[in-house]
Amino acid sequence: MFVAVLTISGPAQAHPAPFSYADVELHEQHIEGTLSVHTIDLAHELGIEEPQTLLDERVLASQYSDIKGMLRDRLVFMNADGEVIPLQFQDISAAAADDALLLRFRSDMTPTPSLIVDAHLFPYDPAHQTFVNIYEKGELRQQFLFGADSPPQTHYAGTAAGVAAVFATFVPSGAHHVLIGPDHVLFLIGLILLGGSLRRLAVIVTAFTVGHSVTLALAATGTFAPPAWLIEPLIALSIVIVGADNLLRKEGQRDLRPIFALLFGLIHGFGFAFVLREFGLPTGNLAWSLLAFNIGVEIGQLAIVVPFALALAWLRKRMPQVTKRIVIGGSLAVVLAGAYWFVDRVLNLGSR
Repeated sequence: MFVAVLTISGPAQAHPAPFSYADVELHEQHIEGTLSVHTIDLAHELGIEEPQTLLDERVLASQYSDIKGMLRDRLVFMNADGEVIPLQFQDISAAAADDALLLRFRSDMTPTPSLIVDAHLFPYDPAHQTFVNIYEKGELRQQFLFGADSPPQTHYAGTAAGVAAVFATFVPSGAHHVLIGPDHVLFLIGLILLGGSLRRLAVIVTAFTVGHSVTLALAATGTFAPPAWLIEPLIALSIVIVGADNLLRKEGQRDLRPIFALLFGLIHGFGFAFVLREFGLPTGNLAWSLLAFNIGVEIGQLAIVVPFALALAWLRKRMPQVTKRIVIGGSLAVVLAGAYWFVDRVLNLGSR
């Protein structure tokens, strides 16, 4: 837990660990919370030579207006439209044992289902971190850690509206990732180039879905997550194998595409997880966000598979020789692209 880290500072330290933290409580009609900051950080920003003087109530009272004005612009809450939710700082007190100051704040605006948080309190120190703990109904629902380069993070409320906000965010994200990812698109095209009945194609796509869903959940929950240097080349290699299978398979041989889809889907799922890791998963709605992202991936897959499969089926009935050339040429393109990506990723990872 983030809060456990907060015990490491004490009055004997000349330079307390560079962190601040905020406890944020979301209520039905308002937001309230407490912000803890070290005197050494505030003194630097205020131009005060002796940080300890901020523990004096008279000095603190004279500086409170400047402290509020500074922190109000650095601890920011926004709704889904990016509109800032104004905070009112109410009172301030000294925590001498921690060389810190505690500020209570409140907003009388009703929390939105998706609450965007941005907290970069002391940018002068690139090592400074801000911990944000978000509570609903007295229970800790979300924890964020903001470093120097951290983007804003979004908390989704544990309500029906919050779940709807999760779907509104992660379904488009899943579809978008498939549609803009050339490696995933080419893998899917390689799987369906040989065509087949609707049932056969449905089995192939479902096998891929099952595979990537399993490993996406494993990686997103932190259970098991191989490094990118291993997964990215393997994704490229999976594309080569699918294309080569199309070229080498003889008529009457067993169709291995469902097996490829399942096995390589496991690898592609870890690739999807890298995207989710950068995007940020709401721990309070982890299951919903994974489900929503998977639904988005499915929508993206169907947007590729359905029109491509229908076009191939139409050609196969009317121009079988042309279709055969398309299958051979397309499979060669799949193999060459996958081989290029494999070599490129291995070389790039080796140079890091």
